Amino acid sequence: MKIAFIGTHGVGKTTLCFDLAARLKRLDLNVDIVREVARHCPLPINQETTLEAQAWILHTQIAQEISAGNLFDTVVCDRSVLDNYAYLVHRLGRRLEYDPLVETWVGTYDALFKVPILQPPSFDGTRALSATFQSEIDELIDELVDAFGASSYRLDFEDRPGWIDFALKTLGLPTEPPQIDLFAPES
Repeated sequence: MKIAFIGTHGVGKTTLCFDLAARLKRLDLNVDIVREVARHCPLPINQETTLEAQAWILHTQIAQEISAGNLFDTVVCDRSVLDNYAYLVHRLGRRLEYDPLVETWVGTYDALFKVPILQPPSFDGTRALSATFQSEIDELIDELVDAFGASSYRLDFEDRPGWIDFALKTLGLPTEPPQIDLFAPES
């Protein structure tokens, strides 16, 4: 099973990945997290990104998902190819050479959860601080979800504490680990 939290920067995807992975581990699932690859990109990102930087990010994302998927039954991704692609589209427009790759790869996720903007981005040493840029990327992600016919579940802006339970229920998983009844009479 491969799950991704999608959305613009500064919305809490990384925290959600760790929260969901912890809950999945408590359900005895073999879990790995594919962390946001843009943070390790040796080329410019944010508003100054280049085609080469975005190619590096897209291909690294895919490679890490393939690697994790071969080693673990469950993979939680901090972003997907779709929202990574939004940064390329913002800077350079849609690219005919990347559209088929993104469209095909989006189909490999079992679930995409769209994280809403709750506040402007805060300084983390990597991502842009512009609330306008944050909103533009958020809107592009929505447009790309529609353009590629991707299924995504929107997390409720009003229910941040319930997002992980919503994800688990959407995936058909229990929200709590099963309990063994230690005091049940023997049969």
